[in-house]
Amino acid sequence: MVRIRRLILLAVLVNPWSGGSFLYAQEELPERVFRAEANVVLAPVTVLTRDGKYVNGLEARDFRLYDNDKLQDIRMDVSFTPISMVVAIQRNNRTEAVLGAVKKIGPMLEALLVGEQGEAALLAFDHRLEVIQDFTNDGAKFSKALERLMPGSTSSRVVDAVFQAINMLRKRPRDRRRILVLISETKDRGSEGDLRDALLEAEFHNVIVYTININRALTSLTTQAPPPRPDPFPAASHPVPPIAPQTPHSVAQLRGVESMHFEPLIVELFSQVKAIFIPNHAEVLTRYTGGREYSFTGLKSLERAITDLGEELHSQYILSYTPNNMSEGGYHRIRVEVNRPNLVVRTRPGYWMAARPAGN
Repeated sequence: MVRIRRLILLAVLVNPWSGGSFLYAQEELPERVFRAEANVVLAPVTVLTRDGKYVNGLEARDFRLYDNDKLQDIRMDVSFTPISMVVAIQRNNRTEAVLGAVKKIGPMLEALLVGEQGEAALLAFDHRLEVIQDFTNDGAKFSKALERLMPGSTSSRVVDAVFQAINMLRKRPRDRRRILVLISETKDRGSEGDLRDALLEAEFHNVIVYTININRALTSLTTQAPPPRPDPFPAASHPVPPIAPQTPHSVAQLRGVESMHFEPLIVELFSQVKAIFIPNHAEVLTRYTGGREYSFTGLKSLERAITDLGEELHSQYILSYTPNNMSEGGYHRIRVEVNRPNLVVRTRPGYWMAARPAGN
């Protein structure tokens, strides 16, 4: 930032023979500010042993970071960086069976994820995107907001919810870690946005995405089928054997109406097998922002996922650098190495950058 102060000198000439004198006046104009923007890339790094235990106590000199195979001059935040978090929860009709467990995670989020200096907001979605609680560091407010979650429609605008959460996080101060915790199924239903664009937004605004996936086979089995449309024909108009009474119950039995519908479960099982070959949105968002996927089927597995997530966030190393190869446009690959043996390093694989002329 360069500040330029301009002075105006006013000279008034008065007749010296009449006892007058020169008058100098100084006026200070509003300062003109020039801003030079520097691209700072954040790389959250998790270091684990081979058996999955987090490694703490490393220093900046223990890391080597490469951007497109070019060694970078890195900085490491050694102090605790407060967290700004958006918890986005799917609340359509398919999640009714698990919302009871989700409503109980408020105190855990406050203690494990947010902390004293952190803040969290709650976003719920089905066909609507509703901010139930704006950013707050009051755990009681967040827990009360969770209690207001109610199942909604059949839609699930997961990608649109990611866009909304990123828009909320990008307005938070830059000295905070921006975290999105997405609690939803791994299938989008009804979004207008594109997954690739959502990923680019997350990378551009340094948002790390963690997903706690709701088991889709479970929701398919527990989701109540919508009530059938009324039959325009009376029950007596349907042909039945002459010996059977023509009542609505006997007609329904003969027409094959069942108490449970297994077709959605079969379709969902096939979709999950297909997802082995076609990445879902949760896999894409977590892999390319440096986050991680978790899953749950009930309260205990959800609490375990929240505990693991909190431990990871408080064991991360935040490396930052200004790339020395900004003239290279396109996708920049990030590689982080630690100068200690037998350790596993996990970070975001890269980011997109528009090419800049050399020297700018």
